[in-house]
Amino acid sequence: MTVLGARALNRATLARQLLLDRADVRVLDAVAHLCGLQAQEPQEPFAGLWSRLRAFDPAVLSDLLVGRDVVRVHLMRRTVHLVTAADALAWRARHDAMLRQRVLGTYRRELAGIDLDELAAAGRAVMADGEPRSMGEVGRALAGRWPAAGPRALGEMVLAALLPVAQLPPRGLWRTRAGVRNVPLSAWLGRELDPPAPDGSDPVGQALVRRYLAAFGPAASADLRAWCGLAGLPAAVSAIREELVVFRDERGRELLDLPDAPRPDPDTPAPVRFLPAFDNAILGYHDRGRIIDDAHRGLSVAGARVVLVDGRVAATWNVEDGAVVVDPLRRLSRADGDAVAEEGRALASFLSDGDGDRVRINASPG
Repeated sequence: MTVLGARALNRATLARQLLLDRADVRVLDAVAHLCGLQAQEPQEPFAGLWSRLRAFDPAVLSDLLVGRDVVRVHLMRRTVHLVTAADALAWRARHDAMLRQRVLGTYRRELAGIDLDELAAAGRAVMADGEPRSMGEVGRALAGRWPAAGPRALGEMVLAALLPVAQLPPRGLWRTRAGVRNVPLSAWLGRELDPPAPDGSDPVGQALVRRYLAAFGPAASADLRAWCGLAGLPAAVSAIREELVVFRDERGRELLDLPDAPRPDPDTPAPVRFLPAFDNAILGYHDRGRIIDDAHRGLSVAGARVVLVDGRVAATWNVEDGAVVVDPLRRLSRADGDAVAEEGRALASFLSDGDGDRVRINASPG
């Protein structure tokens, strides 16, 4: 069986994530291909798409949100994702049990003894008038009936798990600050959610496996589980296994993939790329060694924005006084430093709507 080294896996990930070459595709198609973008920090998807798409116009993504073609929802891993409307409707029911369990993992004591079906019904009654509400408003509306639980636990369970809801614009629009206001997802999109298959099969799970591998493969079952948070996908993997090809990584793990998906030569040059906070190119795996060193793994869950050099995390970045500021995690060669500065200037221009292109690269460690 073919063994794929870390560099081969890295180049495959970059190709699938549109980070090896900027793609000339529609924004909506890119969001679909990437299986959505993690978006609890509402401005981060814009930088993520800028790094992936040729001539990305942030107004297009804002228009897709306003036009209800993409939507902000709690989905994979109970985090807020920006996904296409079609994927939100198709996938949300499949994530229902996981969302409940993850909220209970945080608020098990507060929600002890509460019938979640009753809580869901009460939450639907609160939201039935169609008025957008925050999590706090929903929690306070329910606290009179379940005072011991407290508004925070009630609001989060209802809006992050029990009721499929959309976070409305202007939340998530380009260069806009706005609080979270929620409405029922089906009301916002004008269509009911796709129900689970009545025969006990799992076509949604099978579709998720295929879509994940298209955007993240080759990958292990543990990587798939880490990306979506769903534990119940082994049957879906088994159902489509004959469609897939199998590799091993250097640790001996089985890696699954779509047969015709790109797996570039490991020596393919990889350009400098600036990734936003919580980018799924890193978070979408259990074993993140293909893109980030173990010593820096904590950055991926701490909300650090990172810079890829030769396909691997080599620095963090932020914006200070209108300038893109880069903090290397290792010593950069002169050529790498020049490439980081060039890409940083382009990013600074994008983030400032063309008003500036200042970059500062701080001293390397050691």
